[in-house]
Amino acid sequence: MNLYTTMREDIQTVFQKDPAARSVLEVLTCYPGLHSIWMHRLAHALWKRRFFFIGRLISHVSRFLTGIEIHPGAQIGRRFFIDHGSGVVIGETTEIGDDAHIYQGVVLGGVSLQKGKRHPTIGKGVMIGAGAILLGPVTIGDEARIGAASLVVGDVPPRALAVGVPARLGLGFSARAMESLTDNKLPDPIAEAFQSMGRQIEALKRRLEEMERQQEIREDVGIYAEGRGVLV
Repeated sequence: MNLYTTMREDIQTVFQKDPAARSVLEVLTCYPGLHSIWMHRLAHALWKRRFFFIGRLISHVSRFLTGIEIHPGAQIGRRFFIDHGSGVVIGETTEIGDDAHIYQGVVLGGVSLQKGKRHPTIGKGVMIGAGAILLGPVTIGDEARIGAASLVVGDVPPRALAVGVPARLGLGFSARAMESLTDNKLPDPIAEAFQSMGRQIEALKRRLEEMERQQEIREDVGIYAEGRGVLV
C-alpha cells in the first residue's frame, strides 16, 4: 500500500469513528491522534532501518506536538484511531492490530526491565476506553472491549469485556452486541455480581418469610387443638 492510499485511509477512519469530524481540512489540522500516527509511521520506518536516534527524535517531537507518546519500535496496524489522545503512552514492544480504537489517557506499558517482549499485544478491532492501563505482555483478543479506567494485567479473550481494577471479564457476547458496546455502554461485571447477589438475598428472604408464616400457622393450629383437647 502506497503512502497516499495509507493517508487517505487514515482520514476516512477519522470520519468513520468520530461524528464530530466535519471536513478534511479540520481532520488534517485539528486531530493530534492522526498527526501522531503519521509521525509514528515515519519514525517506525526509520527504526526498522536501524536509524534509532532519528526515530526516537521524531517520536519525541511528536510527543511534544500532540501529547501522545508512541515508541518508534511499536508495531501498529491499519486504520488505527486515537480519539482525543492526550496522555496516551504506547511502549516499544507493543503490537496493535488493524481497526483498533483507543481513547485519551490509555497506557500500554511494560513491567519488566528485561529485553524482549514486555508490552501488550492488541488484536484487531479492539476498543480501549479512556484512562485504561494495560501492563506487561498481555494479549487482548480481537474485537475485545476494555472499559474506561480499567487495569488489565492478564489476557483478555476475543469478543470479551474487561472492566474494573483489576479488570474482570465478561464473556459470551455476539459480534453484533460487541459493535454496539461503546465505551459508555460497557457493562460492569462487579456491579452485575452484586446485583445477582442482591436478587438471591431477596429470594432467600421471601422463602424465609414464607417458612415463618407456615410455622406460625402450625403453632396456631397446635394451640387451638390443645385448647379443645384434640391430639395433633
